[in-house]
Amino acid sequence: MKKIVYLANIRMPTEKAHGIQIMKTCEAMAKAGLDVTLIVTNRATNIKDDPFEYYKVQRNFKIKYVFCPNLTNLGKIGFFLMNIIFSQTSSFVYYKLNPDVIYSRDYFLLLDIFFWNKIKIWEVHDGLWNFLISMMRISGIVAISNGLKSFYSKKGYKNIVVAHDAVDLKEFETEKVANLAIPNNKKIVMYIGHLYGWKGLDTFLSVSKIVNEAQFVVIGGTDSEVVSLREKYKDVIFLGYRPYNELPQNQKAANILVIPNSAKSDISRLYTSPLKVFSCMTSGVPIVASDLPSIQEILNDSNAFFASPDNPESFAEKIHYVLSNPEIANTKAQQAKRDVTQYTWDLRVKTIIDFIDTL
Repeated sequence: MKKIVYLANIRMPTEKAHGIQIMKTCEAMAKAGLDVTLIVTNRATNIKDDPFEYYKVQRNFKIKYVFCPNLTNLGKIGFFLMNIIFSQTSSFVYYKLNPDVIYSRDYFLLLDIFFWNKIKIWEVHDGLWNFLISMMRISGIVAISNGLKSFYSKKGYKNIVVAHDAVDLKEFETEKVANLAIPNNKKIVMYIGHLYGWKGLDTFLSVSKIVNEAQFVVIGGTDSEVVSLREKYKDVIFLGYRPYNELPQNQKAANILVIPNSAKSDISRLYTSPLKVFSCMTSGVPIVASDLPSIQEILNDSNAFFASPDNPESFAEKIHYVLSNPEIANTKAQQAKRDVTQYTWDLRVKTIIDFIDTL
């Protein structure tokens, strides 16, 4: 049995999507027979739930918490210092564990020269490049998209496998619809996710001013973000952050789910593999998404509707079409449910383990 340590300088649990992705990956690795230890920071989190219960994962791997102060108020310098501190405090744990594989989404945590004789796997989520990365001695790269594989291949890396993000199908096997504070006399067009610029929320909100026959709803964002947006977009319902375990029911409250990623950012246009794509596919709700290479690695014309990115008029046109053609929309939504079965965490991890076994 291979022993693997997953290094993640994050709060756990966290309201951010990487928490879901990391916990589900660790669970699937353990189910596949690996001895898995996840090492995270002991920084305070607003979510007080047990991580295994919060993310609905089996207790088949260990979580170790190590000291790391919260220096986020110092900006980039703070994050740099936190990585240095976490790298050192976590080393006391993984030196003792003596793993066969060290795995991380953070290249900085894989720079420890004492582990050059170990298999070191870097899971990449954006096209990041700097002097330290160019000097890295790693065993292989797990890329979450073909766009990222292409990027790092051009930089000279040869051992790269693509493992798109995934979904836990059992979590979404529900017909229950969330009882949200939204009207039931209008069709619901919904955005779920963080409010980063490259996620395309501005486009979604602009569309709300064009499509009058539907109620636009946003789930996600911090309290301060929600307060600010409510003042500016009074016709949109902002429900704020909702717990991860409510996601399946929240999606089913919508008539259309929108993924409006921007083309203005490389990570959005070329590199991302959004968790929301896979969760939306499980919902049986029609999807309207940005026509981007990253999104089209998973979605296609048989299972989703595409609009021009950063173009509110194009999104409005597609939303009008979906609302006016429910049978066609339902056919595509059901195809999405069938297609998503090839993107489970277990299948994703099998790809990763098969790749590690070749190194």
